[in-house]
Amino acid sequence: MNPITLDFGPQTRIVARLAEGVRDDRLADPTPCPQYAVRHLLGHLLGLAVAFRDAGRKDLGATTDTGPQSALPDIGPGWREELPKVLDELAEVWREPAAWTGMTRAGGFDMPGEVTAAVAVDELVVHGWDLARATGQAYVPDPAALAASHAFLRAAAEESERGDGIFGPVVPVPSDAPLLDRTIGLSGRDPGWTRPA
Repeated sequence: MNPITLDFGPQTRIVARLAEGVRDDRLADPTPCPQYAVRHLLGHLLGLAVAFRDAGRKDLGATTDTGPQSALPDIGPGWREELPKVLDELAEVWREPAAWTGMTRAGGFDMPGEVTAAVAVDELVVHGWDLARATGQAYVPDPAALAASHAFLRAAAEESERGDGIFGPVVPVPSDAPLLDRTIGLSGRDPGWTRPA
């Protein structure tokens, strides 16, 4: 994965469209992330977009030093305008070759730029699925982002002594299942998850 072969823009636009489709009366609904309601998932997406934007800029500080589990994320009153803006900025930053080189930091972890990009893309793909499932929206991720996410999660699971993914134990999925289902299984989620009626 390098700046020539992967543009974050298609996937950030998909996530922005999903967020736009969230109704206010769905903000307290559950999501595939056990501790997160929809509003917390949106807050997490906003926070990670800022963190990975700043990581790409090598603008290290509070936004890149804070771990994702430090507090339950949430949204403020301006989230509908703020989230798509920050997602656009994230995509723009990672169109610069300098973002992919050298070391940077996100979530309190120092990583090479290329690894940071892989983590960011994976977050966008998996949490896009989370948001779509939680709010009853259709989800077709960007094919290049999905392929990158699958490769990243597969490598993480293969490197784990316990066979876990980075989000939890891998959920077995048939090898002939669609790539999105296999990716979601590698993330530790059940691809068949649906929001409670």
